[in-house]
Amino acid sequence: MSNVNPSPEPYTRESTTAASHPGADAPQSATRVGTVVWGLIVTALAALIIIARLGLVTLNGTYVLIGLMIGAGAALVIGGLLSARKRDNGPTTGKS
Repeated sequence: MSNVNPSPEPYTRESTTAASHPGADAPQSATRVGTVVWGLIVTALAALIIIARLGLVTLNGTYVLIGLMIGAGAALVIGGLLSARKRDNGPTTGKS
């Protein structure tokens, strides 16, 4: 005789939750600031390329790159500060 059970077990909702997977105890983190900033950079470059190809404006590549780097740097600094501020809401102990 084989040891294979011909009737499958009934569907249980608990068996498909994240708790049944290894590493499920790790806290879920929010979207990282760097990921969002790089996504915005790529989207902005794509939009600028499309606008330039349509002939609506003439773009100077140097100015476009400078503007994107200034915007990306500001977004990373502001996002990092906001992220640190949100993380650092616990009471302080007064110890260094």
